[in-house]
Amino acid sequence: MTTKAFRLASIALGASLTLGAFAVPVFAAGDDSSTTPTCKKGEIYDQKAKKCVKQQSANVTDENRADYAYSLAKKDHRYEEALAVLDTMKNPNTAEALNYRGYATRKLGRTDEGISYYQKSVAMDPKYTLVREYLGEAYVIKGQMDLAKDQLGTIKTLCGNTSCEEYRDLHAAILNPSSL
Repeated sequence: MTTKAFRLASIALGASLTLGAFAVPVFAAGDDSSTTPTCKKGEIYDQKAKKCVKQQSANVTDENRADYAYSLAKKDHRYEEALAVLDTMKNPNTAEALNYRGYATRKLGRTDEGISYYQKSVAMDPKYTLVREYLGEAYVIKGQMDLAKDQLGTIKTLCGNTSCEEYRDLHAAILNPSSL
């Protein structure tokens, strides 16, 4: 092998290794809300089986259903489908499920309905910072900045500082309401 050919091969190998280090699964790229793969409509990702199954499958836990619904709403903007998945839960009255239902309904433009779900979630788990962020964002949409700032203050207290993601996201929404 000539010196020139060896250099070219070394450069090609180095480039391949560098690009490989930055490779991520398609479903994990972009939003960090979930690394859950997206299934066809009417299916749900079964975390235990690591595959898509029929939505009505009895083997999928409520927690799995709630997580998948949130992934559909947050990552894929499939809000109606997210609500349909939440409707299949045996116990849809958990803080997480109510928060995710609030998120999907708010994103569908039904802000008051979303707020009612967020408030139920807060009542179940007052220390759940993600629901407080989303409740605050709903208040921003409604122009109720005082209530949004109340949620921001509560998040700061719960996090112990202003560096947690929920605080940063709500603070950004208060500063720039048009971002919502």
